[in-house]
Amino acid sequence: MSHTFDLLVIGDANPDVVLGPLDEPLAFGQREQLVPTGLLTLGGSAAITACGAARLGLRVAIAGRVGDDDAGRFVRAALTARGVHTDALRTDPHLATPLTAVLTRGDGDRAILTAAGTLADTGPEDVPEELLTHSRHVHAASYFLMPRLAAALPELLGIARAHGAGTSLDTNDDPTGRWDPTGLAAVLPVVDILLPNAQEARALARLGADTGPDATEEAAARLAAHGPSVVVKDGGAGAFVHDGRRVLRTAGIAARPLDTVGAGDSFDAGYLAALLAGEPPARALEFAAACGALSTRAHGGTPAQPTWDEAVAALARNGKNQ
Repeated sequence: MSHTFDLLVIGDANPDVVLGPLDEPLAFGQREQLVPTGLLTLGGSAAITACGAARLGLRVAIAGRVGDDDAGRFVRAALTARGVHTDALRTDPHLATPLTAVLTRGDGDRAILTAAGTLADTGPEDVPEELLTHSRHVHAASYFLMPRLAAALPELLGIARAHGAGTSLDTNDDPTGRWDPTGLAAVLPVVDILLPNAQEARALARLGADTGPDATEEAAARLAAHGPSVVVKDGGAGAFVHDGRRVLRTAGIAARPLDTVGAGDSFDAGYLAALLAGEPPARALEFAAACGALSTRAHGGTPAQPTWDEAVAALARNGKNQ
């Protein structure tokens, strides 16, 4: 079968307003606090992953929903400028485009405030079957932000798989804090690759407050038992992949991050691009870690995303042959 796209990304796309770093507690009471930097940029896990993959040379499409407003036009133009196909990004005539404010701190942590807009109404009708059947790989993002779409993922990803596509999922955070396993139990069997960070992996595996490295590996093992290969992003500790039988690890590459917003999504893009290029999981893991680290060179999720050659050069500088 001929494929129109290497990668179809399903999920969220919105403007991010990134402010920080804030060196004191956030103050209410109508106090105005000054921070060194502010940026209006493209956000949303799906959008950042799509842009990262396009930057690495993949043919990428995105499916989702934005509003008929200036924010939606900003999102569409930003994706198009980065080489992402947006014909399946539906414009909702009634609901607003989601909008996120990201407040960063000097220690790399951040607070994220999102006005959901079109997210709750995004559903299976926003994902054309033609894209599911003509893409080499289908990636879904921000599972807990779009409950209608989440409920349809078993069917959507099943269609993609039936036509030979690989599938992946990055759930991202659950704003409710419930991490309800009911829906995930249905979707994980049709997911080839699950891409949580360490905290998300433990929450998805219902390990509660246990935060040690052994707990993270145990969480990955539990999730892998449902079918997917589990690729865990663990910040400064690097990353690892658990395929249900063995664990492969990388310490990542040396980096001095300016802003970690979207680094996990750039990691996702790197891992998927490497696998689609025929790299084995161990090399894909190294490549993904490089993509995530390099994306932190600038503020916002997309401005510093690397090209393929930049990521390979970074690995070579760090003594990792690629």
